[in-house]
Amino acid sequence: MRTTGLFLLLSICTVAFSQQNASLNKQAVLRSIQKHEQALIGLSDQVWGFAEIAMREHQSAKVLADYAEKQGFRVTKNIAEIPTAFIAEYGSGKPIIGILGEFDALPGLSQKASSQKEALQAGAAGHGCGHNMFGAGSLGAAIAIKELMAAGKLKGTIRFYGTPAEEDLAGKVYMARAGVFNDLDMSLDWHPHYENLANMQSSQAVVSYTVKFKGKSAHAAADPWNGKSALDAAELFNIGMNFMREHVKPSVRIHYVYKQAGNVPNVIPDEASVWIWIRDSKRSGVAAVEARMKEVAKGAAMMTGTEVDFQMENGLYELLVNETGAKTLYQNMQLVGPIQYTAEEIRFANEIMRAYGDSARGIDGSVKPMEQTRPDPDGGSTDVGDISYIVPEITLNAVTAPYKAPWHSWVVVACGGMSIGHKGMLFAAKSLGTTMVDLFENEQLRKDIRAEFLKRKGNEVWKAMLPDGPPPVPKQ
Repeated sequence: MRTTGLFLLLSICTVAFSQQNASLNKQAVLRSIQKHEQALIGLSDQVWGFAEIAMREHQSAKVLADYAEKQGFRVTKNIAEIPTAFIAEYGSGKPIIGILGEFDALPGLSQKASSQKEALQAGAAGHGCGHNMFGAGSLGAAIAIKELMAAGKLKGTIRFYGTPAEEDLAGKVYMARAGVFNDLDMSLDWHPHYENLANMQSSQAVVSYTVKFKGKSAHAAADPWNGKSALDAAELFNIGMNFMREHVKPSVRIHYVYKQAGNVPNVIPDEASVWIWIRDSKRSGVAAVEARMKEVAKGAAMMTGTEVDFQMENGLYELLVNETGAKTLYQNMQLVGPIQYTAEEIRFANEIMRAYGDSARGIDGSVKPMEQTRPDPDGGSTDVGDISYIVPEITLNAVTAPYKAPWHSWVVVACGGMSIGHKGMLFAAKSLGTTMVDLFENEQLRKDIRAEFLKRKGNEVWKAMLPDGPPPVPKQ
C-alpha cells in the first residue's frame, strides 16, 4: 500500500508539473473547465434524468442549447429538419473545427444512481451508453475554446454539434446529408468507456433493412391451398440467411427480428416482415452481403408465390481512424493526467459489478498507451463513421464506468448519474479542449491530419445510406 500511495503521489506531482509548463492557452482551457465544472455536471445530470430516446430528446437538446447560448454562442436549431438537432457556433473564418455531442438514451434501461439494480421509473429509458455525459463534456471543451477566442488568443470558428438519435435512426447521417459538416477542417468526439484511450480502432459499417413479404390470406384449415403465406416466405428468407453464415467472412454479423408475422393461427398471413441488420468491418463488405441478402429474399418469394419489397431504414460507414490526430490527442491526455478515484468510488465500482453478476475489477483511470489499429473492429457501429468520411475525425474514449463494465446496461446508467461518470466527462472535456488548442494554433498539424485523412479515404465517395424523404421525426 505504501508503494501504491507513493506511485500515486509521484503521478499527481508529475501531472501538476506538466500542466504548469503547458502553454498559456492550454492552462486557460483547464481553468475554464474547472470554472464551469458544476454547471457541466448539472447539465449532464439533467440529461441523465430526462433520459429521452432517439428523435425525442427535446428537453435534453434545450438545456444544452440554452447553456451554449448563455455562453455567447450563436445557436441554430432544427438542423436537417430534426427539431432536436442544433449547432452552437462562435468566431469566424478558418480554421473551422467541430466537436460532436450526443444526448439520446436507450429504451428500458431506467436505473437509479445506485450500486444495486433499481429502476428510477419502471420501463422507462436510461443512459446505458453515457450520452448524457457526451453532450455536456463536448460542450465544456467548446466553451473553453470560445473563451480563448473572445480573449483574442485563438482565431477561427468553433462549432458544437448537438447530434440526436445515435442509438437509432442515424441522426448524424441526416445532418451530414444536409451538408452541415462539409466546411469543417476537422471534427472531434468522445465516448464513455472503461478505459482512457486516444482511439485507434474503427467501428463496423452497418445497413438496416425491413424486408416485407406480401402474400394472400385464406382459411388455414378450410382452404389453405388458396393462400400464399407471407410468413412462410419470411421464415424461408431467414433460413437462407442463416445458412449463409457459413459462407461469409468472420467479420460479418447478421441480426434480425420479425416485425410482422400474422395475427392469428387460423388465417394464412398475407403480410410478414423482417428487420435485418448486416455489419462488416468495411462498407464494401456490407454491400456484398446486402446484395446476396436481396437474392435470398427474392428466392424465398419465388418459393412461396409471394412478393417481396425492400425498405432501407439507414446505414452507417465504418469509422476512419486518424493516427496523426490521435497522437496529438494522446499527448494532451497525458497532460491532463489520470483520473483519480476515492475509496468510496472504488467500492461503488466493485459493488455494482458484483450486483450485475460479474467480477469486481475496480476502476482504471490511467491513460492507456496508444494501440495499433486492428483489421477487424470489435462489435458496434456509430454514425460518427459517416462524419469521418467527410472530414478528419479524432475520437477519445474516457472512463465513466468500472473496468470491463457491460455497455448498454443499467451499470453504465448508474455510474453516469454519479461522480464516476462526472470525472470521466471532465477528463474528456479537458483532453479535447487542450487538443483543439493545438489544432487551432498549428496549421502544419492540420495539413498533416488532412493528408492522412485523404490517404486513408482513398477513392471512396461518401453517400448517405438513407431512404428518400425527411428524417423519421415522431409526431408531437
